[in-house]
Amino acid sequence: MEIDDHQNPPISRLPEEILQQIISYLPLRQILVCRRVSRLFRRLFSSPSFLPSSTTLPLISLRPHHHHHHQHSSPPPSLVSFDPAVDSWISIPLSFLPFPTLLPIAASSSLLYLWASSAASPKSLVVCNPLTRQFRVLPPLGTAWSRHGAVLVDSPHRVLVLTELAALYYFPSPCAGGPAAKEGNTNFRWSKFSSDLPSKPRSPLLIGDAVYALCDIGSPWRSQWKLFMCSLSRAAAGGGGVGHWVRLEKLEWGDIFDILKRPRLVRSTEGNLLMVGGLKSSYALNTSCSTIVILRLDLGRMEWEEAGRMPAEMFSCFAESTKFKVFGGGDRVCFSGKRVGRLTLWEGGKGKSAEGTWRWIDGVPGWCKDIVYRGFVFEAAFTELARCGIRCLH
Repeated sequence: MEIDDHQNPPISRLPEEILQQIISYLPLRQILVCRRVSRLFRRLFSSPSFLPSSTTLPLISLRPHHHHHHQHSSPPPSLVSFDPAVDSWISIPLSFLPFPTLLPIAASSSLLYLWASSAASPKSLVVCNPLTRQFRVLPPLGTAWSRHGAVLVDSPHRVLVLTELAALYYFPSPCAGGPAAKEGNTNFRWSKFSSDLPSKPRSPLLIGDAVYALCDIGSPWRSQWKLFMCSLSRAAAGGGGVGHWVRLEKLEWGDIFDILKRPRLVRSTEGNLLMVGGLKSSYALNTSCSTIVILRLDLGRMEWEEAGRMPAEMFSCFAESTKFKVFGGGDRVCFSGKRVGRLTLWEGGKGKSAEGTWRWIDGVPGWCKDIVYRGFVFEAAFTELARCGIRCLH
């Protein structure tokens, strides 16, 4: 319950500078809780001068489902997130954004990316920090890109909107006669290059200067998945980029793509990526799966290893599900299945030989059994957009 500020609690008599210094020592998750206590705390935590000593808070955030998203009686927009360290759900308000329709889609460190639209303006891509309540609307994309493109982010200076036929790459260029980009004096623009992928990319990832994606090069009767990679610097400098996608394969990989059913890519720790899919029981055309397996690719050595395998009692719930999604990042992968009733979380273990741990996530706010949830990893922090080289609005 929010405290009535008209009661003038004793703490409100302290100078705001002293209050900010005191509360800056709180852990970040406690700051998020205190922020909702009263208007006074909300103002203190939203002030540009507030710089807490806390670093980051790793969260697993959910993308709102489109049916719930368009309800006229929906609550104020917020980012629903799970804190795996304390097994609790939190809601981060997004009401500071001046758009009636918001759809969080991705995150890069402390920055959140959303599709935003209103009756008077088309859909726009917005980057914001929901803790500092700063945001910026990125340059217009066009209806086709906002409707069909997959948004990939790796850092504040690397944003990619990818389709089967082309890609838009968003990157900074120093202002003419201005200081360096690190001081925030930066112009951003979209650079377009064509794509020569053999099919629609599945679960593409932007990792540093490279884009990775799975493509099906098989027939209408039998899928055959392969891993493709494109260097953004070479594509952007190559005047169109056609031919810059290359298939990654090694003889030592053997039938790594044939043993997985409906594989998907997930960001991993630095220098790695994960591939997740159902482990086929045989090579038959419509074979069943025995479990869900997580494979890790070392991008430096280009070698695969098994990182985790879903326990049988968990997989039995997903085996009966007609549809499931995989999302996450770093050392966490989350699974959502239709009619499963809760989420499953895999957390990677320490060291090469560790397979990690598996557990259920219960209590999803507004859970619906027919919804298959999607999401992303969000590193909440009080980082100003200007520090990331992005000019912002308040």
